[in-house]
Amino acid sequence: MAMTQQQTSVTGILISSLDLPAKMHSRVRQTGFSLIEIMVVVIIVGIVISVATLSIGILGNDRELKVEAARFMALAEVAQEEALMQGREFGIELMTAGYRFVEYDALTGQWADVPGDDTLRLRALPEEVEFELFLEGKRILLDDDPATFDDPKTRATRAATEIYAPHLLIYSSGDATPFDLHILRDYDDLNIVLRGDALGAIEVVNPDEG
Repeated sequence: MAMTQQQTSVTGILISSLDLPAKMHSRVRQTGFSLIEIMVVVIIVGIVISVATLSIGILGNDRELKVEAARFMALAEVAQEEALMQGREFGIELMTAGYRFVEYDALTGQWADVPGDDTLRLRALPEEVEFELFLEGKRILLDDDPATFDDPKTRATRAATEIYAPHLLIYSSGDATPFDLHILRDYDDLNIVLRGDALGAIEVVNPDEG
């Protein structure tokens, strides 16, 4: 299975319409927000409130980490909904200070960037904020930069350990890779822990439980 990439800012989430012709697409962007864009904003606002409530006593009044946690949860939820509704397979590749969504192309057997979707693009964390990923209780070493996708011309000659695969999988069945994701800031030792289960649900947990 496999998925996508591109640099981004911490704020602003826009979603391209896959079904509209280019001229119509341009006209829609000029006239206002799409229904999906509004949905993403509503999801983020709701999750920010939930994170703020659940993290009282853990992070105090630290807005930066809460916003990043809420953004990750909201984007993962969008990918889960698209996977279920459209029968697509997504993945999330994590880096020390960013992440990107990728999609598996069953025809080529390759992972690649999500085509035409500005929402599920590569995301960068704020300066001095980093990820730590744990799968099945084991810490996964993350790279600083996105990995290179497989080249169909050379894939047959490469070792199996070198074949590209994202860290987290989001299946069209609704299942997903269980994980613990720590969003932390070294200089003040603050962190939020996101825990995802096999059914795709993601929640904020006390770092002491991680």
